[in-house]
Amino acid sequence: MTLTTYDAFNRITPLQMEKVTNFLHEHLGKYGDDKSAIMKAIAYAAKERTGLGGYIFLMEDNHKIVGAVVINKTGMDEYIPENILVYIATHKDYRGQGLGKKLMQYAIDNCKGDIALHVEKDNPAKFLYEKLGFTNPYLEMRLKR
Repeated sequence: MTLTTYDAFNRITPLQMEKVTNFLHEHLGKYGDDKSAIMKAIAYAAKERTGLGGYIFLMEDNHKIVGAVVINKTGMDEYIPENILVYIATHKDYRGQGLGKKLMQYAIDNCKGDIALHVEKDNPAKFLYEKLGFTNPYLEMRLKR
C-alpha cells in the first residue's frame, strides 16, 4: 500500500482527479454526492478553483485506489477549524482491514490545523472518528435557499 498527498505543491493531474471523483462517487454509496460536487471539492483542494486549497490523500494498492480523503482549507482558525474533511472512502472490497483508520490517521498527521467533518448519525464511520478523537460539541443547523 502506498499513501500519497496531493496539494498545491504536489499537483494532482486532471486524469487522476477524474479517477478519484469516480472512486469516491462509487464507494461513498448513500453517503456521497453527485460527481460534480465531488469534483468541485477535489478541484478546490488542488487549487484548481479559487480558494485556499487543501489536501487529497490517496491510498493505492498496485496503482489501484483503495482509499481517498479530500480536505478543504477553510481559512479560519480559533473560531472554526482550519480544515474540513469533505470526503473519505475505502474501496468496498477492502473494508474491515483497518485501512480506513490508517488513511484517516495519515490525513490527521499530514494536515496542518484542526479538522471538522460532518457525519450522518447512522454512518458506521462515526465510531472510527470518535476513536480518533473527534467529538460532537455542536448541533449543526442550516438554512437552505
